[in-house]
Amino acid sequence: MASNHIRPVILQVLPSLVTGGVERGTVEITQAIADTGWLPLVASQGGPMVQAVEDAGGRHIALPLKAKTPIGIWRNAERLEAVIREHGVSIVHARSRAPAWSAWLACQRTGTKFVTTYHGTYGENLPFKRRYNAVMARGEIVIAASRFIADLVTARHGVDPSRMRVIPRGVDTAVFDPAGVSDERLGRLRQTWRLPEGMRVVMLPGRLTAWKGHSVLLDAIARLNRKDDVVCVLVGSDQGRWRYSAQLRQRAEDLRIGERLRMVGHCDDMPAAMMLADVVVHASTQPEAFGRVVIEAQAMGRPVVASDLGGPVETVAHGVNGWRIRPNDPVGLAAVIEQVLAMDATALAALSEHARASVPTVKAMQQATIDVYRTILARSERS
Repeated sequence: MASNHIRPVILQVLPSLVTGGVERGTVEITQAIADTGWLPLVASQGGPMVQAVEDAGGRHIALPLKAKTPIGIWRNAERLEAVIREHGVSIVHARSRAPAWSAWLACQRTGTKFVTTYHGTYGENLPFKRRYNAVMARGEIVIAASRFIADLVTARHGVDPSRMRVIPRGVDTAVFDPAGVSDERLGRLRQTWRLPEGMRVVMLPGRLTAWKGHSVLLDAIARLNRKDDVVCVLVGSDQGRWRYSAQLRQRAEDLRIGERLRMVGHCDDMPAAMMLADVVVHASTQPEAFGRVVIEAQAMGRPVVASDLGGPVETVAHGVNGWRIRPNDPVGLAAVIEQVLAMDATALAALSEHARASVPTVKAMQQATIDVYRTILARSERS
């Protein structure tokens, strides 16, 4: 299908709009498409963030795109084909594997341009999993959130580097701005989380799942020489993994730090949460595609200690805007936390300045993605 010459129509597809980095990125690109004067469509099974898509200027189309069975994927391909034809879609941008298969089939049938964002490392622990994952490498242009992911895609799927675009996720620096966080917001969180005055806060933001390294941090906290004035705060939902939450609480009790552990669940005010932290820790034991919490903490000028693998390798310059440590190394993590907590105000101010200056922004991410769309639209015009 030829592109819409008057007003390009961009359709993003993903399973649902509940919560997470993929969903936030979808909303941010919806806003950029609308600001460019194009028509943004989003197809998903729906969820709480549908309103955010519509507030950003997009139109949501409800389809059962969480379906992963072959018959479900095939039926969704027919549904997406109808959407493409009805709205004159110029480009389909797929952000998740099952919807991507449906979208790819629909694009093959209609001649519509196909773009993908390869969001994760995608495990290959089951037979045929690489083949299932490979649809995310079939985009005319494949967007990767980091050089780490771009290299992984090239190695696994043989994608020509000319088809790859590294576009880091970005921080909205108008939201993640230290000057914009009021004392009232800080006080509210401090009271809700029962943080005693004068205690130093070591925080790990991220959903509660084992590979995020919560137990590594607990072991590190127990090794601190100054453990009596440190509170460990875990920010993030267990998403129903109540057994894992219970295991972490028991681990803290076994380490005799249970009274200084706060498991606070989901937080709607992450800028204020970051401001309460003396140290923000990323302790993942498996490589992450990017690591959004790292750059959010940097945008707030907070000292960040991150695992030396995956995306954070590209955003944390050791000793300049944060620190990198070996994964699954509580001894090394404890040593760096001690170092950070001992820094004076001048050193912390210098670190904060470097951190804030280094973060990739949402605006840059939006512009780079629009440039990808422009490139594909130009190719379509030439053809």
